[in-house]
Amino acid sequence: MTAADLIAALELPASARVDRRVSKKLLVENGAPTAADKRSINEGLEEVHWLAALKPSTIGVPEFRDFAREYLEVAVLRAVLRAGAKANRLAELIHRAVPYPVFLITSQGDAVALSLAHKRWSQGVTDATVLDGAVIVADLGAGQDPRVVQAFVRLLSVARHPHVDLYAMYQGWLDSVLALLAAQVTGTFVLRQSPEQAAVRRNALAECSRLEALMRSLRATAARERQVARQVELNLELTKALAEHSAARAKL
Repeated sequence: MTAADLIAALELPASARVDRRVSKKLLVENGAPTAADKRSINEGLEEVHWLAALKPSTIGVPEFRDFAREYLEVAVLRAVLRAGAKANRLAELIHRAVPYPVFLITSQGDAVALSLAHKRWSQGVTDATVLDGAVIVADLGAGQDPRVVQAFVRLLSVARHPHVDLYAMYQGWLDSVLALLAAQVTGTFVLRQSPEQAAVRRNALAECSRLEALMRSLRATAARERQVARQVELNLELTKALAEHSAARAKL
């Protein structure tokens, strides 16, 4: 799977195409809160292209407004990262820098990923937007089950997602990404049928990720431990984490 494959799968209408390069200066000014983040953008990004602007006038999907957010447009971007760049952090910085919700495709060598994140109004700065929750990142590069990837890619087309409004369309993509992430654990790609089910899946994915990190840490610590009593204690903690992971996995 390549970035070009993902772009083609979106079937972006010609009316929505922008095909314009985004300057690093703009990203630095709007999405880099620290000096380290500014360096990450300047040194880690090869280029960013604004592929399409999905809005009422270009795709016929109504805008969305409520007390928390205003979705007038969804931006489709493609970023090329340099070797050694911190991909997830750069993705987050790009999502922060753009005032609209972003469908972001990133490539770094042979690695390909996409990410999404809802936006909401800032509670501290008038007319500013901030991320509403974590950036959801899905790896689509080598090593992923091709059947799962193809099932996901078939759902990417702009025409296939809810056209009630731009929020519903973006949520449709996000739910598809959550289904992909769940399938990378379970081996089966299944879309959830309600917002409540999707929320349960999202929480379960976060719990699986937390427990997997904990289990890696416990195994590494146990491998170094020489005291038998402490080894027993670590094994008990690992057994508990495994059981919790199985319970979270069952909710995917």
